[in-house]
Amino acid sequence: MSEPTPTITTFVLGGYQTNCFVVTIPDAASSKACWVVDCGYDPDELIAYLKSNQLQPEALLLTHAHADHIAGVDRLLGEIGKIPIYLHPEEHRWCHEPMLNLSGIFGIPVTCTAADHELTDGQTLTLDGTTWRVHHTPGHSPGSVCFVHEASNQAIVGDTLFAGSIGRIDFPTSSPDDMRDSIERIMQWPDEMKVHPGHGPCTTIRRERRMNPFVIEGF
Repeated sequence: MSEPTPTITTFVLGGYQTNCFVVTIPDAASSKACWVVDCGYDPDELIAYLKSNQLQPEALLLTHAHADHIAGVDRLLGEIGKIPIYLHPEEHRWCHEPMLNLSGIFGIPVTCTAADHELTDGQTLTLDGTTWRVHHTPGHSPGSVCFVHEASNQAIVGDTLFAGSIGRIDFPTSSPDDMRDSIERIMQWPDEMKVHPGHGPCTTIRRERRMNPFVIEGF
């Protein structure tokens, strides 16, 4: 029996225009269950969407813990209540250390409730009859991960890959070598895989193989 196709609704939040997501499963047995993936600055629109649709987040999944992806976490929890927070263990400290999550560099420190669950490479997560695989894709940050629903060829990739670009690799905790390995791994996904990045428009693996200069020419 085939899995249902998840709906990934995008919210572009804050001055950094961070893509944050609500994942729902249409016609699922528990139709009000959802995930929130990342929660950046100014999350009011995302929170209003959850409330107006009476959605019940089962988890907050974090692709990584840079400030523009975690700044709205405590506001979200304050509005909807405590939910499990998942993050790669490399970055659990970042939730309460502004110099690591980069907010301290810009003089406006951000902290948030710490993650209480770990994400690991190859781990599977389930939401209302759908199975997602976690891919650890360090480079932009040491704990960056992607969430892949193979049955519908959809992936949420954080700041690892963008349409026509890749995430920055000049931060103190970035690694160009790790990013090369991660991009090579991502490029093994099917051509049809729809990619939901942390900033900018959606793309596909086919398009990035053919048009992304960082994939074609390297870095």
